[in-house]
Amino acid sequence: FALLLDLTVEEALVKFGFRYAAAEDWGRLRGLFRQALAYKGAGALLAGGALAGLAPLADGLFGAEGLTRPLLIAALIPVVQSPESPAGVALLLRGRYDVRALFLLCSQALKLAAIAIAVSHGITALIVALVCAQAVASVAVGAVGFAAFRRFPRAAPERLGADRGLILRFVAQSSFGTGIVSLRGALGALVLGLVSNPVQVGFFRAAQAPQQAFYALSSPARLILLTEQTRDWERGARAAVFDGVRRYSVAAAALCLVTLPPLLVFMPELVRLAYSAEYAGAADAARIVLGAAALQLVFGWTKSLPVSIGRPGLRTIGYALEAAVLIPLVVLLGREWGATGGAAAILGSTAAVCALWVVLLARLRREHAGPRLPEAAVS
Repeated sequence: FALLLDLTVEEALVKFGFRYAAAEDWGRLRGLFRQALAYKGAGALLAGGALAGLAPLADGLFGAEGLTRPLLIAALIPVVQSPESPAGVALLLRGRYDVRALFLLCSQALKLAAIAIAVSHGITALIVALVCAQAVASVAVGAVGFAAFRRFPRAAPERLGADRGLILRFVAQSSFGTGIVSLRGALGALVLGLVSNPVQVGFFRAAQAPQQAFYALSSPARLILLTEQTRDWERGARAAVFDGVRRYSVAAAALCLVTLPPLLVFMPELVRLAYSAEYAGAADAARIVLGAAALQLVFGWTKSLPVSIGRPGLRTIGYALEAAVLIPLVVLLGREWGATGGAAAILGSTAAVCALWVVLLARLRREHAGPRLPEAAVS
């Protein structure tokens, strides 16, 4: 819920930050960061306010007691988290995605430590620990990001001028795409619950572990792609961007060819190890989801390329298509085969999006086969 209300400005920061850095327009770069921090802070306050407003109703909504205080405390999370991403973008603009990745790892480690320490002390203690962990992570990356940003040449912040409308559209499209993604995963399980039973929903959630694992493991590669492709695009090296897409896809496909066979064979044992013998029924569904995860890994560049070229609307189209295919397939297949049918729906929707991106990539190659355009369009 908070994710839907949070304004995802960091992608606009990456895109237009590299544009201004390439043009050595340091005044507008500083103006961009000032505006981004303001929008990010406003989105965080809105998300926190929504959670705080929901807190008095939490017991009735979730059918449990004692949730008001934890939800009020949880309202602080988007607020303390808001400086982390802009500070991380400053590191990306300096080409230090390795440092950014390290801080992402540290942030997740802090949260895991908070959970391990506080989980046995109740939900309120757990939420407090998570807020503290996020605050520490934000302060740490904020300090390093501020130091990195100060290394850019000094200049008085300037108004964004004609770019302001482009940036606002960019932020709106990124936020809309984030909303679709956040709803997509929740709706799949919800719809399966309507046409199946709670046991199958549990199997379905467990079967999505390969997808989540592949996504997490490929995060550093996507971060590198985002940084290098956006930098190359703004410098006019369009061919290098498409060559990078090809190299990444080939490398990811080769990795899948090596890793998928043993994972498919030993999936029942992995499911029992990760969950318990009670979830053995999720093994076939997990095998199918593994196929979807492999496709998503090979097409992982679809998360970064639209940002790099300044067209986040293309990614939103892909997200919308995925949701539009997923939900009906979950109804049709989940009613008949439960979690396995739901997994097949994930595979089918993923394949549809991949086919779309094959067409879009070919079109983009044709559009940018000539000399560099004077300015990337945002659509």
